[in-house]
Amino acid sequence: MAVVGAGLAGCLLATLLARRGLTVDVYERRDDPRRAGAERGRSINLAISARGLDALGRVGLDERTLDDALPMRGRTLHSPTGALAYQSYSADGTRAISSISRAGLNHALLDRAEETPGVRLHFGRRLVGVDAETGELTFDDGDTARADVVLGADGAYSAVRRSIQHGMDLHQDFLPHGYKELTIPARDGRFALDPGSLHIWPRGASMMIALPNTDRSFTCTLFWAKADFAALDTPERVLAEFRERYPDAVELMPALAADYLANPVGSLVTVRCAPWVRGRVALVGDAAHAIVPFFGQGANCAFEDCVELDRSLTAAGGDWPTALARYQEQRKPNADAIADMALANFVEMSEKVASPVFRGQTKLRHALERALGGRYVSRYELVSFTTIPYAEIDGRIRRQDRTVGAVAAGMLAAVGAGALLLRRRR
Repeated sequence: MAVVGAGLAGCLLATLLARRGLTVDVYERRDDPRRAGAERGRSINLAISARGLDALGRVGLDERTLDDALPMRGRTLHSPTGALAYQSYSADGTRAISSISRAGLNHALLDRAEETPGVRLHFGRRLVGVDAETGELTFDDGDTARADVVLGADGAYSAVRRSIQHGMDLHQDFLPHGYKELTIPARDGRFALDPGSLHIWPRGASMMIALPNTDRSFTCTLFWAKADFAALDTPERVLAEFRERYPDAVELMPALAADYLANPVGSLVTVRCAPWVRGRVALVGDAAHAIVPFFGQGANCAFEDCVELDRSLTAAGGDWPTALARYQEQRKPNADAIADMALANFVEMSEKVASPVFRGQTKLRHALERALGGRYVSRYELVSFTTIPYAEIDGRIRRQDRTVGAVAAGMLAAVGAGALLLRRRR
């Protein structure tokens, strides 16, 4: 087997396949990140939740991941005046998503892959082409390799996908927003903000978020229109803009201006394509279905791909063509569903969360969850705290809403009938 990409999904997939007794060569264009270090300003902390932990548990990394992570049981909203409001993620306030360093998790997965018999890691190997019929891989130095099956786990701008995209139904939709990372360091060895929640500064069409790190810092990510990033080109303009937008945060960021001017602006893209499988080649994770990060499900979804591919191999009795066809059939609807939910959640995070109406709706949903004991579950909980297929969630929400609406209508009708009867008796 050849896996292209030694990121999160590639390492997990290589480990799962090698545990089946297969020989897996993993090709990565970067140098070994455990020695070279993470790329500046490109991490975007991960929010690992139930789906990711389920997948990591299959290679014995779920507990280690939680040991290196910080639980976030809700989100804290920062208004322009500095006022704070807290919203729990779950009805009982106890369930949490976990903030973890992307680089740290990648290192753990690389270690697990490397120690698994049958996995061979090859760094500094930039792929330039794959022959879907023969399984031949060509690298930028002219070297070639051959595999029975080639699995592209090389990200949103996948070289594997580019090699097989002739005739593919491919859509790459870029948001007009970009992202830039900043840091809130520890203060006197302590967290500068509450580490038990994800912090959001919602500002309508833009926002800043902050996730806690185990070194007591916070990784902040700006999601702004790209033109807004370009307009701030001096330290004075940076500080003036932040004092206007995020007055309670600016004093917590002593290196704000320098970090802002030094760190790159990343793009936010949704990739949808079909088919994912061509000949001996298949796509996994962002290579098949990159999504925007606003539901915290990119890595969780990619990990589920790996689990489904492993499960499909079992169902197919090890027959790869059958397994790959089954894998695509099972995962494509789910990838499309979470892509739509992630786009919708940007509007929720940047605009709706600050609305009193939205906060009231959230409280009502949590009350229904507590009252109906598992028969009513919010969209957020279904996505983050269960492994129910993404594609089934919209239908579940509609059925719940119909049921609640019918119960409410019945209660109102009963109250109305009772009032009418009382008036008649009088």
